[in-house]
Amino acid sequence: MGHLDGKRIVITGSTRGLGRAFAEEMARAGARVVVNGTQAALVDEVVAGIRAAGGTAIGLAGSIAEESTAARLVAACVDNWGGIDTIVHNAGIVRDKTLLKMTAEEFDDVIAVHLRGAFFCIKHAGIAMKAGGGGHIILVISGSGLAGGFGQGNYAAAKEGMMGLLRTAALELTKSGIRCNALWPIAETDMTQVVFERAAATAEAAGQPAPRPVDMGFGKPREVAQGMVWLASDKAAHLQSQCVTFNGRKTALWSHPAETGVTFHAGPWSVEDLAAHYAEVAQQPIWRPRMVE
Repeated sequence: MGHLDGKRIVITGSTRGLGRAFAEEMARAGARVVVNGTQAALVDEVVAGIRAAGGTAIGLAGSIAEESTAARLVAACVDNWGGIDTIVHNAGIVRDKTLLKMTAEEFDDVIAVHLRGAFFCIKHAGIAMKAGGGGHIILVISGSGLAGGFGQGNYAAAKEGMMGLLRTAALELTKSGIRCNALWPIAETDMTQVVFERAAATAEAAGQPAPRPVDMGFGKPREVAQGMVWLASDKAAHLQSQCVTFNGRKTALWSHPAETGVTFHAGPWSVEDLAAHYAEVAQQPIWRPRMVE
């Protein structure tokens, strides 16, 4: 018996890297999956591989930056299997550049796939899930959106925006039996190769061997995909509006933003009052997570 037996799951950006591992491992766990990517040939390849391994899958090519793609993905799941239990918004691109050098197009391209795509997934899956009595929306995010990322202002803005969407969706959709959670997976993929290249260059300059991805806290896609299988399973049915970190060997929950040092004043604050107050209040540090123990 698989952890996801009978689950009907749409996975955006599931033709390569971590998204492909999600699709393959979720199908292996018994889910019926809708595979998505922008290249039809890769979609067909992943679907064929899942079927050859005994799984159930259909595919649909298209960019999730377009609302019609989200609508078609959800419709394909509902039309083929009578409903949708989970949607995983994993599709993503990077256009890394520092803020002062980034073009409007580079900013917009990343926002379109990640943030607009998340909105379209929530909207169309949410409509179908509400009609079907509930479901689970999972957004794949990144540490850049939680703590910033040098040269990734567009990516960080999109991922933090996705967290805002997730929290809002949880407020609006819980009454319809729809849960919304996020996973920050840390995996060795094409998208993260730049991290290893930089680390190798730094090590070489210091006359040291290049660190292995696992030593830097990055798991293999199939290892990290176990976290997604768990999150989509009934074993995680108690989670709502949570963000989970997983790299195959480390897991953690991220805290929600919360006020600290809350102080009320009997009357309106003056500039001098505020200056005196905040001279005594410690700034909140930006949390930098440890990747390895």
